Amino acid sequence: MPCPRSLISGLVLSTVWFGSCAAGTAGAEGVWTREDGAGSVRIARCGDALCGHIVWLRDAAGPGRMGDRVFYDMKASAADRWSGSAHNPEDGRDYAGTMVLAGDRLVTEGCALGGLVCKTVRFLRRP
Repeated sequence: MPCPRSLISGLVLSTVWFGSCAAGTAGAEGVWTREDGAGSVRIARCGDALCGHIVWLRDAAGPGRMGDRVFYDMKASAADRWSGSAHNPEDGRDYAGTMVLAGDRLVTEGCALGGLVCKTVRFLRRP
């Protein structure tokens, strides 16, 4: 089954996976921009997890809006790895998400259908 366009678009805006303070949350906090330059997300603490909100979009006419929460309840699942949920503004649905931090790169993956359909998006830390 092909990856739904809406899932891909939502993950374009999405930013990464987040974790708890004890597991190095600060490493994922900050502003992250998609490698293709389509948008940026700010990752910050929200309770005992991390959340990501859209802070910039190249195409402001798309379904995502500034301030939309696209990642939430992201908690550490291993060193530099977080699991939680990703919201796709295009279809209004939530997906299982993971995020892996590698230096100044953040690799995110959102999955549907129990992991049968997944999309990976890479982000770069903004200075």
